[in-house]
Amino acid sequence: MSFTSEQKSVVIASFLGWTLDAFDFFLMVFILKDIATEFGVEIPDVAIAITLTLAMRPLGALLFGYLAERFGRRPALMINIALYSLLELLSGFSPSLATLLVLRTAFGLAMGGEWGIGSALTMESIPPKSRGLISGLLQAGYPTGYLLASITYGLLYGAIGWRGMFFVGVIPALLVLYIRRSVPESPAWNRLRKAPRKKLGAVLSGQWKLIVYMVVLMTAFNFFSHGTQDLYPTFLQVEHKFDHRTVSIIAIVYNIGAIMGGLFFGALSERIGRRYAIIIAALLALPILPLWAFSSGVAALAAGAFLMQIAVQGAWGVIPAYLNEMSPETIRATFPGLVYQLGNLLASSNAVLQASLAAERGNDYGFAMAAVAGTVAIIIAILMFFGRERRGVDMSRPADSTSPLPS
Repeated sequence: MSFTSEQKSVVIASFLGWTLDAFDFFLMVFILKDIATEFGVEIPDVAIAITLTLAMRPLGALLFGYLAERFGRRPALMINIALYSLLELLSGFSPSLATLLVLRTAFGLAMGGEWGIGSALTMESIPPKSRGLISGLLQAGYPTGYLLASITYGLLYGAIGWRGMFFVGVIPALLVLYIRRSVPESPAWNRLRKAPRKKLGAVLSGQWKLIVYMVVLMTAFNFFSHGTQDLYPTFLQVEHKFDHRTVSIIAIVYNIGAIMGGLFFGALSERIGRRYAIIIAALLALPILPLWAFSSGVAALAAGAFLMQIAVQGAWGVIPAYLNEMSPETIRATFPGLVYQLGNLLASSNAVLQASLAAERGNDYGFAMAAVAGTVAIIIAILMFFGRERRGVDMSRPADSTSPLPS
């Protein structure tokens, strides 16, 4: 399949936007222990910052989604990236835990808008037959951001400390210059912008059954990803006593697996359908659980984490295409990001829940993570089995004029 230079620029910008958004978010997960030590609190007290970030993302999806529907995907994306970069920088100057929590809450607002806008811009701009592969590539930006954060932690942490990690997070602001110069507006948005539009609230209320289903699904998905990622560095540090370089190496390994999984299952979904690709990837996590959470030694844990993230991000790799294809066309910059981030909101207690459960069992992080991952893998498979899909739908036409594939 071939892409125009403009389509390539859209894919690059959206991929990098999500990559650098995730990079800024995951810098935090490596330094929970260090922040807790400096401010004289326990790790669960600092893990609340992750909860607050995730909890604010739905509001960000709604706010920036509205701006993208009203003024276009491109300007909303630029504002979004500039804002989350600035808030990441300011986090490094926090004089207290309270200040840090406020800044991470605001960061969640900015982070919540990027995925929905970027995925809509991409899926509306590329050929329909390429959506599966590009969906996997776009979602691979998330583990790529985690990978970059892992490398940054391994190479720079010893020299710059936890505050310096946040300072590095201002780098994504440079992407705004690239978007302004090279990225065109969505052709679907340009085509539909002058058509009569219902108010956002009216469209959302008319789709309440679809929204409820998608929010439940994305809640399970967010427990699946955050439940296997956010506290894994802490698991390696506290339970296995690994130093920061070893933790960094293992994180690099499992994020390579995540990228591979997203690309493979995203492309596979174009052949066997979105639903079946997600079901296979989710169920693949179950036999990997013992190696991932209960083995010992660097090699075994790295292998388990590598395989687990192939499964987790394999399922996630289908999501950008799936949600955008299921979305009503007049709110495509809002709907996918909103249901995704509402799922994040409902799953935002994950870090505190897992940290508290681990603490109650003598810092048994392996049990806490395995309990969450195994449960939600089964839930995702069940929800997708009874769901439906609209693979290949024409995104420039009203939804009722298309022919969704049967479930």
